[in-house]
Parts: sequence; C-alpha cells; structure tokens
Amino acid sequence: MKIIETERLTLRLQTTDDADFILELVNDPSWLEFIGDRGVRTVEDAREYIVNGPIRMYEQSGFCFYLVERKEDQSPIGMCGFVKRESLEDVDIGFAFLPKYWGKGYAYEAASTTLAYGLDTLGLNRIVAITTQDNHASAKLLEKIGLKFEGLVQLSNDSEELRLFSFDRS
Repeated sequence: MKIIETERLTLRLQTTDDADFILELVNDPSWLEFIGDRGVRTVEDAREYIVNGPIRMYEQSGFCFYLVERKEDQSPIGMCGFVKRESLEDVDIGFAFLPKYWGKGYAYEAASTTLAYGLDTLGLNRIVAITTQDNHASAKLLEKIGLKFEGLVQLSNDSEELRLFSFDRS
C-alpha cells in the first residue's frame, strides 16, 4: 500500500515479498555500523523482521518504516518512516539507504516528505531522531530537513550515548 509519493519516489508498506531487499539492507556495513546488527541472516529472518517490525508497528501505531522505491523502475533503495521506541517519549523519524543510492538526493526527498507527512497527516507536534555520535551524514540530513540537535541520550537497551535531534511544530 502506497503511503507517500514524491517526484521520484514511492514510500509504501513493507511486505514479506521485500525480504531479499531487507536482508541486503540490514546487513550492509553502513547499517551495521550506524544502526546495529539485527541478527537477520536469512530471507526467512528478513520476513520475520518485516512482520514483527514494520507490519506490527503500522498495525499498532498507523506508521512504520516504509520501503522506499524509485518510481522509474520500482527498485527498492531504502527505508524511511517513523517508529515509536519505548525509551523515547516522542515518535522517531529514521531512514537507511543502500550506499549505491547515496548522494543522489533520495534520502532528502524521502525524509523531508516523511517529516511533512508526520506533521500534516499524522498530526504529530514533535518528531525526534537519533544518530550515533559519529554518523555525520545522517546528522547533516536531519538538520537539512529542519531538526535541531537537542543533546545526548542513552536508550534503555543501549550503552552508547546517541545524539538526539528534534522538530517541534510550535
């Protein structure tokens, strides 16, 4: 199901048919470095990850990490969307793209439109994002779409302090 459309991209709900792509994405070295190892090693693991992650989040919250596809060829290139983490008070925007699609404006196009969707369609008043302290590219993109650095936070299940960014409607 299509959720958001931009000039070049479609953001849609993930399905178990996306398992091959998700397996590739979550095992990319940049994902492992900046997001972390999710223990997804097989296509079946990827199907379970999709069902227990994005699909469940959408059923519970009405949002999730959407699959990002290029309109021109329907190629999956990444994910972008929202998650509600137990250890954060606010809804969190996030994104991840395969490195071969970096530097082409796709992440900005997806993230800026997703932020607007969260504010205008979902009615969120405050949206946050977290990055590792050394993920400068994601921090730069978050600032480019309008989030401001707020400080360092430590999530309940993580020993590392993360950078917290926020966008407040007010």
